[in-house]
Amino acid sequence: MDAFVTRKKRKSSPESAVQPVAASATPGHDAHEESTDMKLAILSSLHPNVDQETLLDILLAHDGDVEATSQALKTPRLPKKTGDSSTVAAQSSMRSFAVSSASSDYSPSSKRIKLLSRKGATLHLYDPADISEHTPCTIIHNFLPAEEADSLLRELLEESKSFEKFTFKLFDNVVSSPHTSGFYVGSYKELQEQKHEYVYNGMRMTDVRTLTPQLERVKARVQEAVNKEIQERIRTHYGGTKLKYQSPEPWTPNAAFVNCYNGPQENVGWHSDQLTYLGPRPVIGSLSLGVTREFRVRRIVPDDEPDKTSNPDLAGQIAIHLPHNSLLVMHADMQEEWKHSVSPAQAIDPHPVAGSRRINITYRHYRGGFHPRNTPRCPCGVPAVLRVVTKKRENWGRYFWMCHAGNVPGKEACEFFRWAEFDDDGNPVGMKQDLRKQEEVKSAEAEQEGRVGRLNGHGNERMKQSSS
Repeated sequence: MDAFVTRKKRKSSPESAVQPVAASATPGHDAHEESTDMKLAILSSLHPNVDQETLLDILLAHDGDVEATSQALKTPRLPKKTGDSSTVAAQSSMRSFAVSSASSDYSPSSKRIKLLSRKGATLHLYDPADISEHTPCTIIHNFLPAEEADSLLRELLEESKSFEKFTFKLFDNVVSSPHTSGFYVGSYKELQEQKHEYVYNGMRMTDVRTLTPQLERVKARVQEAVNKEIQERIRTHYGGTKLKYQSPEPWTPNAAFVNCYNGPQENVGWHSDQLTYLGPRPVIGSLSLGVTREFRVRRIVPDDEPDKTSNPDLAGQIAIHLPHNSLLVMHADMQEEWKHSVSPAQAIDPHPVAGSRRINITYRHYRGGFHPRNTPRCPCGVPAVLRVVTKKRENWGRYFWMCHAGNVPGKEACEFFRWAEFDDDGNPVGMKQDLRKQEEVKSAEAEQEGRVGRLNGHGNERMKQSSS
């Protein structure tokens, strides 16, 4: 069984290595007063076939209780499946070592699940049931037939040779993304719209491509699987009702970002995906090909949240390992309530086709109500960006439009700001009326400028006549 919690290996001291453990294990001794090293020594003597990292993982899951940890280790677990080595076998579930309080408090519709993450440590999850229970994601291993997955991987590895890095402004510095990307849409009409109407990080995209035949074919499989997982999520996690602002319509992907991570150091930092064209509560289907990399998630906790001090584990991070041919569904509670990243790796196991590269396809549904012609523009001419309040408890979860020119090299953001309003299905409310007012104001300003110009022209003509 792999470790669930990764932390720096501690150096064992000579004293702890030679201390007898029999006395500490005697009845009546309070094991909670012992150091962690001593507890591990006790457990090692009782379970000599279990490695130290696993002992530590299960000890943490049982809040340092040696007796409960030992009892959990004695519980029979399902043997690992054997078979084709190309098939990814899911790790033994954390439910094998479940703490009784966690299992008794959990119900399918409950949102309050006992936290297993720890501040300063990374909780590693492998079992799909654990990932679904403790994160806003679900995962499907071996999603495509093996030959189809390898064929798609080869096609995109060839495509990735011409991928580019995105350039944007961050804290007054012009920076490039730490990996390369390509953007794909379904038709030539959409391609032209993306180049001339859509804006990302305050800039227009020049390299837009139509879906390759295999990306198009796989899109249908992803669409079917994601819609099935959405309904399962609503049934098991949302109490049978979709989240407020979540679209009730079927998820129909019409765009795909394809990212290439070439080597263990290429990564992407903590972020949430931009909501501007996805709308509130979006769902994303993410297909991973090539080498396995860690996809990490952590909750967004307001700076002034009282529980942030009393319960720092709220912001603990969780790592989901994404092997070749795995589909990760990021559900409707992901982008507004969690951040995610792909962290650098010290070492990776090469893939027989991709070598050290990972290809990631994120299929997205761009909602018609959020087309650039339907969204606000700030006075500086750049389409506004849609964001959500996450820093303060006041207005927490409320959406707003703001200027995005500050992300464009060579431009400064203006002070444009407007609260965004949606109906329960996430459709914009009052936006068309606002846009009409914007057009009326622009028209009036243009007319006024024309009048001023004409008046200045007449004045200049009169001056010429009088001077002559």
